Amino acid sequence: MLTESQRAKMAEYTAAVSADTAAKKRLAALFDDGIYTEIDAYAKCNDDLTGVAAAYGFVNGTPVYAFSQDSSVKSGAVSKAHAAKIAKVFDLASRNGVPVVGIYDSCGAFIEDGAEAMNAYGEILAHTANLSGVVPQIAVIAGVCSGSAAVIAASADFVIMSEEGALYLNAGATAHDSPTATTADQAAGLRRKKTLTAKDDKDAVEQAKKLVSLMPQNNLSPVPEFEYAESGKKAEGSASDIAVAIADEGSVTELYADFGKASFTALATIGGATAGIVATNKTTDKLTSDDTAKLARFVRLCDAFSVPVVTIVDTEGFESGAEAVRNTAKAASAYAEATTVKISLVTGKAYGSAFVALAGNNANADMTFAYPDAVIAPMNPIAAAEFLYHDELKGASDVKAKREEIAKRYADEKASAFDAAAKGAVDEIIEPANVRAKIISVLDISAGKRMVKQLPKKHNVN
Repeated sequence: MLTESQRAKMAEYTAAVSADTAAKKRLAALFDDGIYTEIDAYAKCNDDLTGVAAAYGFVNGTPVYAFSQDSSVKSGAVSKAHAAKIAKVFDLASRNGVPVVGIYDSCGAFIEDGAEAMNAYGEILAHTANLSGVVPQIAVIAGVCSGSAAVIAASADFVIMSEEGALYLNAGATAHDSPTATTADQAAGLRRKKTLTAKDDKDAVEQAKKLVSLMPQNNLSPVPEFEYAESGKKAEGSASDIAVAIADEGSVTELYADFGKASFTALATIGGATAGIVATNKTTDKLTSDDTAKLARFVRLCDAFSVPVVTIVDTEGFESGAEAVRNTAKAASAYAEATTVKISLVTGKAYGSAFVALAGNNANADMTFAYPDAVIAPMNPIAAAEFLYHDELKGASDVKAKREEIAKRYADEKASAFDAAAKGAVDEIIEPANVRAKIISVLDISAGKRMVKQLPKKHNVN
């Protein structure tokens, strides 16, 4: 028999753990059928609950650990006890090789904990870094995510921003920018971190569920497989049009759409299995620093979880400038170092360093395909006309017309896909109508690709 005191405590406990808070509603929306098991539900900070709900369950059949900050308890302030629950989620995810979804809604540290609050943040950040590349990490910004929490959220593989959320490091700044940053700088900082945008927290959670389904459970798990239907579209047009035609019907999820407009990155399924798609947007002549940073991050993400990467190349190359060169080197390094299955398809222009970095030997592609009208050259044909045929241009009555005539001849005779194939730079020339079947055949035969041996080292420094 319970004593009067025990019954009172039990009633208090039941009321506390069964409270229908916004944080728990978000967890219910995340997990299949709203069913989950809460972790340390009654843990307290002084006389209050910790301000975060932690749990495990299944998301579209995949086991997932998650936490959801509760802004109704001291504005979701991160105390030592609060951080301990989040750290436990990461620790359990590490032990079991299970994805982590973090739903952020907190105004910052619990000031009364002083240095302990900072230590708590440091513990969470260490867990996040330790799990990077081991299990997928998804951050959902459902409310305020500021200060050290912004650093932790931005360290996730995917950051989904609700329009109702706010992500900033210092008051008055966005993402990692300083309080004195300009509005343009703040916006750019946020675009770098934001993977997807959602209308509200419900939409953000739905997008998180889709990403969980598309990604392997951990870095040792195979890519997920699904039933699929063909799109029936021809692989022509814009970068996104070609990606949609290659991918299974309705499977394309574009990532970083607001960042790097001359490039396209997406997760999709091709022949029923998850793949990453990278494409350059031929409507923009050159890839910017933002584009190359975007490509580098996406390729490294795919490689960490052995998700195949299909790269569609149609670009004149990269913009100049110190930052552009630095990020181009990062993108080239990401491709060169990646050991996942890589397929390159040149659909239009591939000049100089663009071909080398994205489709050539440096990209270490398993197969490189090209369309019959692709132009693969060490330099822009117009520049080649000036450099190689200067004497022929002399005395021309219409220099511009003559230059364009020579450039076309150069492209047809010395920079064609057929010339590249003859010199071993391209494995096969294919028609747009056949590209999807060809890519699926490579993915099928490469499904058992083994880890490529590399020099022993801790990690690449690019």
